[in-house]
Amino acid sequence: MIFEALLDAVLDTLKVLPFLFAAFLVMEAIEHYSNRYSNRLLAKVGKTAPLAGAILGCIPQCGFSAAAANLYSGGFITLGTLLAVFLSTSDEAVLILMAHPGSGKAILSLLIWKILIGVAAGFLIDMLFSKRKQHAPMKALRKNCGCSDSHGILRPALFHTIQLTVYLFLFTFCLDLALEFAGIEKLATFLGKDTVFQPFLAALLGMIPNCAASVLITELYLAGGLSFGSAIAGLCAGAGVGLAVLFRSNHSLRENLEILLLLYGISVAAGILLDLTLQPIL
Repeated sequence: MIFEALLDAVLDTLKVLPFLFAAFLVMEAIEHYSNRYSNRLLAKVGKTAPLAGAILGCIPQCGFSAAAANLYSGGFITLGTLLAVFLSTSDEAVLILMAHPGSGKAILSLLIWKILIGVAAGFLIDMLFSKRKQHAPMKALRKNCGCSDSHGILRPALFHTIQLTVYLFLFTFCLDLALEFAGIEKLATFLGKDTVFQPFLAALLGMIPNCAASVLITELYLAGGLSFGSAIAGLCAGAGVGLAVLFRSNHSLRENLEILLLLYGISVAAGILLDLTLQPIL
């Protein structure tokens, strides 16, 4: 049973490896050549910034949530815009879904709901908390990002591919073992499926500042262990490295903890509402 799970994990991982590398090349090119333009745009679009932030945030790349955290710390964007970016950030989830045949519906549902949640929450937060932070010099902010790479796009694309492949293999192997020993129904029951607790657990898992969390949430959703709303809760709470950068660049610990709680609460609420009402409609 262990050998079969190991073999299945190896084969499944090898199938998506070329696709992941190609996808990361494209994403690194987008991030490498458009980050400066995106950051300037986000800082200048005014009251529509949550909409722009949610749309830009859904592009699968690791650097934009970090850039948004820096812009917020410097007073260039509002709290609502920051949360819109965090909630819509796609991380590696979309890439994993794209690597599975017939996942177009899931990708579209995921992106649309994350954008809608980010936009709605962003505008609402800005209505409730309209005060903007004081501007800080941009030069002081650039050192906090850590997202740039002077080696072009090939080296970071290869690094991210290897990293995600390792995560994907480990989680696929563990998930296959769990399915072999317990079955999908028992696994889903253990994770709180069909209960109100699952979005809370998924959102906690999603807040881990590492792409491993989004990999695990996506794989569990594809295997049927997570409901759509719980997957949305976990992936909305998963702001990539943005949260880590926020705690490093924004000096108010109390403010950072408040943002963390807001992100968690919005993600859980969105997941519960989706599970109770809509489910994926596309």
